[in-house]
Amino acid sequence: MATLMLPLLSAVMPSAAWAAPGAGAPAPAFDLPGDTGRISLDAYKGKLVYVDFWASWCGPCRKSFPWMNSLQQRYAAHGLQVVAINLDAKREDAAAFLAKVPAGFTLAYDPAGATARAYGIKGMPSSALVGRDGKLLWLHAGFNQADQAVLDAQIKAALQRQ
Repeated sequence: MATLMLPLLSAVMPSAAWAAPGAGAPAPAFDLPGDTGRISLDAYKGKLVYVDFWASWCGPCRKSFPWMNSLQQRYAAHGLQVVAINLDAKREDAAAFLAKVPAGFTLAYDPAGATARAYGIKGMPSSALVGRDGKLLWLHAGFNQADQAVLDAQIKAALQRQ
């Protein structure tokens, strides 16, 4: 299974090697510029939040965007919000990517990468699922065709649980 379940990771990797918060811990807060103003994790309390970390140079990110568009459309009414955080140093690089691969979800920009470091992100794309209570449910690294069904099932289960 491609999903990196945090409890399993902590048993396999020493804490110094993986600086990610653990499942059940409060998700690291962020307050970043977005296309429509400031984007803050706190603004989504009460929703299930799929936080995606991406960059314009990331090939798998091009494949994840159509899936995230679909995810937002299918589950928004059930309380899901997709927030994609761009880590490009230049905003124009993100704009060029988005001209070719549009986003139907919330975008935020973190050129310094502080949010990715707070989540312990090691590669892109990577994602985190934050529960309605603001606690981290899981982290996932990478994105491929097989990931879609697994991630979708986990998100659907989390929406039903909460």
